[in-house]
Amino acid sequence: MQRFTAERAADTPDELWLLQHPPVFTLGLAGKPEHLRREIGVPLVHVDRGGQITYHGPGQIVAYLLLDLNRRRLKVRELVQAMEQAIIDLLADHAIEATRRAGAPGVYVAGAKIAALGLRVRHGCTYHGLSLNVAMDLAPFAAINPCGYSDLPVTQLRDLGVMESPDAAGERLLRHLDRILTKGSR
Repeated sequence: MQRFTAERAADTPDELWLLQHPPVFTLGLAGKPEHLRREIGVPLVHVDRGGQITYHGPGQIVAYLLLDLNRRRLKVRELVQAMEQAIIDLLADHAIEATRRAGAPGVYVAGAKIAALGLRVRHGCTYHGLSLNVAMDLAPFAAINPCGYSDLPVTQLRDLGVMESPDAAGERLLRHLDRILTKGSR
């Protein structure tokens, strides 16, 4: 992501990368190490995105948005809202009501976090992105204060009755992101 962003030219097409990570905690630039409450054998990686600590692992979809904000005439706040809306729309496809929380980027269902966001902007271009819990082991979240909030519950699609595979959920997410970002482009 860093190399792609550093080597971008004015005509470099934007990209959306969709993947799953092996088990890893990531701590953002302003992250406080004390939000890792206990060691559980999962590596901690310091990353250059915004936000605090989160967990990534198999069964969670991670979407990296490598976008030229200037070309799209988007502000960071608008992109964050678009990312959240894509997840909210994906959940609505399954009749699940999801919300935003003021001052706490991400998407929540009945107070539990189902998706986290963290971006980095360099020379008007973004990298990093979002993670959506689909069908994963949520136990590692108990070892951290997710996104810096103590006792923040987390949830996932499977626990909400959605039996869609991570790959299928990822494709659905990409369709929603593409629709919203294309509509938002001027």
